[in-house]
Amino acid sequence: MSATASSNLAGRNDANSGGNIGTTATVKLLINGEFVESTTSEWRDIVNPATQQVLARVPFATTDEVDEAIRSAHAAFKTWKDTPIGARMRIMLKYQALIREHMPRIAKTLSAEQGKTIPDAEGDIFRGLEVVEHACSIGTLQQGEFAENVAGGVDTYTLRQPLGVCAGITPFNFPAMIPLWMFPMAIVCGNTFVLKPSEQDPLSTMQLVELALEAGVPKGVLNVVHGGKDVVDALCTHELVKAISFVGSTAVGTHVYRLGSEHGKRVQSMMGAKNHAVVLPDANREQTLNALAGAGFGAAGQRCMATSVVVLVGAAQQWLPELVAKAKTLRVNAGNEPGTDLGPVVSRAAKQRVLGLIEAGVTEGATLALDGRDVKVPGYEQGNFIGPTVFTDVTAEMEIYRTEIFGPVLVVLNVATLDDAIALVNRNPFGNGVGLFTQSGAAARKFQSEIDIGQVGINIPIPVPVPFFSFTGSRGSKLGDLGPYGKQVVQFYTQTKTVTARWFDDDTVNDGVNTTISLR
Repeated sequence: MSATASSNLAGRNDANSGGNIGTTATVKLLINGEFVESTTSEWRDIVNPATQQVLARVPFATTDEVDEAIRSAHAAFKTWKDTPIGARMRIMLKYQALIREHMPRIAKTLSAEQGKTIPDAEGDIFRGLEVVEHACSIGTLQQGEFAENVAGGVDTYTLRQPLGVCAGITPFNFPAMIPLWMFPMAIVCGNTFVLKPSEQDPLSTMQLVELALEAGVPKGVLNVVHGGKDVVDALCTHELVKAISFVGSTAVGTHVYRLGSEHGKRVQSMMGAKNHAVVLPDANREQTLNALAGAGFGAAGQRCMATSVVVLVGAAQQWLPELVAKAKTLRVNAGNEPGTDLGPVVSRAAKQRVLGLIEAGVTEGATLALDGRDVKVPGYEQGNFIGPTVFTDVTAEMEIYRTEIFGPVLVVLNVATLDDAIALVNRNPFGNGVGLFTQSGAAARKFQSEIDIGQVGINIPIPVPVPFFSFTGSRGSKLGDLGPYGKQVVQFYTQTKTVTARWFDDDTVNDGVNTTISLR
């Protein structure tokens, strides 16, 4: 992997490598502005999912290392919180320029460790870059409010002040975008940050961290630790951590929310999904079919906003053969190969899980209209590949409908009316996103009003808002009141202080003692 950043990797000849890797690069921790080698005895291989090549090894940080990172952030907060807003903005301006400059290099790393196609990896980075660009507007986003003379000579105003040390726990499927949702907004608000990237693919994240330091983020303001549950629990329980941002699975997200909340932290937890696309017969046929195939199979289905359920309404059920035909045209290959539409899933374990769910669908009686289990990719025979897979005759009771598959698997349900489709979606426990495909404004208005899902797309399959708005998943897909990026995340990463003030001139008449609650 030629695109690896140099300063956060080190050579290591480790007996735990199994003896057949030799000198293997190891990922470093970032503590107090320095990339340091972990002293841990627990390591994990970072594996190219298309080839099984070991790219590097990542440490599971020790308890002392996590504590040191948090205390470094706490110490840095004392001065960083008083850094002028303009100075923080200028760091973000430089940071976004550096990300643009290095995007091709980072995308190659991301594709190698995660499996995405190069264009999709660049999209991963770009959607995070948009948040960094929005962070450059912090001067207006962090403004308080002011009301003059709310009572006799009394003014009231609010201040939006940083919290202190914040932490972020990010998933494998977006190793660029999700970290960039978190630490730029947190630190531009005046907080310091401890980031725990996914242990499966931290290399591209670390390249982005390197660029943040190059942009001028001071020592201790951004720290990075790696690991699994023990590190997560340490972040959730440490007395100096004030807020935690999480994106990942429902099981882990629920654990993080409960543990962090029990220890007095603010927590925002973005979790699993089962996103539906409802198709009305009047929809633009070709545009809709292209959208369904792209959103269902892109990134091998490993998106929390992937379209994993298609609901065909009425005569739209006749479109099924064309949807299957569209899926058959997609090319499965290694992410770095030109013309690839979907690469491998992230790991062998992920592949086995997806295959197990496909088998469950067959057992439960669904029709496997397109079977991607035996896809062959010449030259990449060891890759974790699954081809586009389509189930029909699916019911809401089946496991393949109830469970987030997180693979290139579309399940198709048929209903008679739009009302039936709305009821079906609203019964599902998840609430991340939903799409409606139609040319009827009246149907779209009814749908967006009655659907109980946090993010709605009209003729858009993946309704992830731009950073001027906030990510607003709901119900079983989200715990916590405030979502990532946008105005909501500024609220999440700051606390409001209300000041009520009265100033007296020297010749002001003394009214004497007043024992009432009135300020008049």
